[in-house]
Amino acid sequence: MSPSDQTDDESPPVAKSAANLRELAYAQIKHRIITCELRPGDAINESQLAALLGLGRTPIHQALHRLEMEGIVTILPRKGVVVTPLSLNDILDMVEVRVTNEQLCVKLALERAHESDFKAMHAILDRTPDMLARRDVPGLMALDLNFHLAISAAARNKVLAELLRGLHEKQARFWFLTISDISHSERIYQEHREILAALESRNTEAAVAAIHDHIDDFRRAITRSL
Repeated sequence: MSPSDQTDDESPPVAKSAANLRELAYAQIKHRIITCELRPGDAINESQLAALLGLGRTPIHQALHRLEMEGIVTILPRKGVVVTPLSLNDILDMVEVRVTNEQLCVKLALERAHESDFKAMHAILDRTPDMLARRDVPGLMALDLNFHLAISAAARNKVLAELLRGLHEKQARFWFLTISDISHSERIYQEHREILAALESRNTEAAVAAIHDHIDDFRRAITRSL
């Protein structure tokens, strides 16, 4: 059969399957790094990882190169792959960048948010008490990210949203360690409620102060844990 005789449905499934495997490998490896199953400085063996995840070497290899571009792993020529270590100074540098941009984000959200944005934020936070009761650390971490992504969505600035998502993901490994402290998790929940209340009231001063205090609490928790 010539290429011109092929239907549109014959070739895409192969490509889609390969893409799905790449995305699965990427998501699985990243999750293990963020939740500190693979800790900073750990060596990654591609063969062992492929066996663990039930995937081939190719999607694992591609996923690791993508994670290297994000700065999450480091590929050392002729030595292998390691989870990129982060120092306290690295974290504090990211916190400085994050606090400035999160404050900009809430200011834009105050100007541009719709009622549907606030409903989405409430829906996220309403799930928190149950996860606190169950001490579901991965779930709480996901809710924290989703809450901040919802604020970014309300700000309606794609460049800012991608910048903040990247900062959240790079900090997530250390945040995972601090959220294991249930008292800190409860504070995060209350801080999120205060941020949302300020946004809904369109109170710029209160919203900026609430997001600043929230990130500063994260900075203090990280400093204590390292």
